[in-house]
Amino acid sequence: MPDLRLLDYLETFLTDNRRIRFEKVLAKRTKHFTVATEDVYQLHNTSAVMRSCDVFGIQEVHIVEEANSKTIDREIAMGAQKWVDLKRYDTTTTCIEDLKKKGYQIVATTPHVEDCELIDFDISKKSCFFFGRETEGLSQNVIDKADSFLKIPMVGFTESLNISVSAAIVLQHVTAQLRKSTIKWQLTEEEIIKKRFDWIKKTIKDYDAIVEHYQSKK
Repeated sequence: MPDLRLLDYLETFLTDNRRIRFEKVLAKRTKHFTVATEDVYQLHNTSAVMRSCDVFGIQEVHIVEEANSKTIDREIAMGAQKWVDLKRYDTTTTCIEDLKKKGYQIVATTPHVEDCELIDFDISKKSCFFFGRETEGLSQNVIDKADSFLKIPMVGFTESLNISVSAAIVLQHVTAQLRKSTIKWQLTEEEIIKKRFDWIKKTIKDYDAIVEHYQSKK
């Protein structure tokens, strides 16, 4: 059980503005939708996707690094790496298996004979949106194991969008629809408390010393 008295104590080290900001942001966070990127080459693309997840309230980001392994570009992510949960995988298969165990359907964002246009997407199901490599797109592994296919309709000469742009368009649409619905998409109380502890730890200096001092006074 989390120590709620400790949580209250730790929050006294936050400014009122930061504490209120945490409350407002957490109230809009969701795990109903999540995102996975598969072996994206360009570092700034993965970082930009993470930033979009933070902006649109997606709490978890899954990164498959079967061929490419890089660190997050902090300048592009603009601090988003502090506020979203990053989960890394060595293989696409492991990532998909983990997501399916958690009840997510796998949504391949790629044109397909069975695809669905974004405006018609069913938001009621827990979904992970997979975005692939800049040139090749998603692997055959993802396509074979996908439960659904999603496309952004395009009417110009250009037939594709940058991965970070695609992610932003998809997330803006589905999260806006989600918040208009009656679906219970919010984080659980337990998840909110866990994130409050996590964000406080990433915000205040001497976190461990403060916790040690609190426990010595109990």
